[in-house]
Amino acid sequence: MKTPAGKQCRFYYEDFNRGRNLQECRAARRPEAGTSLQWQPKDCASCPVPEILNANASADMDIEVIIKPRLLGLGRNLTVAAHCSKHDIVITDPFVGCERCNEERPGLDQFLKALEE
Repeated sequence: MKTPAGKQCRFYYEDFNRGRNLQECRAARRPEAGTSLQWQPKDCASCPVPEILNANASADMDIEVIIKPRLLGLGRNLTVAAHCSKHDIVITDPFVGCERCNEERPGLDQFLKALEE
């Protein structure tokens, strides 16, 4: 679905049918744990998740967006935490994906070597 920033993201959901007014980011739905601020539609403008999904479309990658206030509460800082549900490991670079999943794909090494050259 298209975000308020105009990007395509599978974690964004909106429903304005029959008087409803619902907008939510399903990657940033954990403010009750105290680790993240409440999501706002303006956060989509600086969110890196659509670019991550374009670079890596792994079905086993779980993405969580953590929203923290900046210095003196002026602005918001979005960070992305990724986790591989297949191998149960933390993904260090979500743009590349899970290292173990990448090793299991035949031909991916040749493609990465061609990109480096």
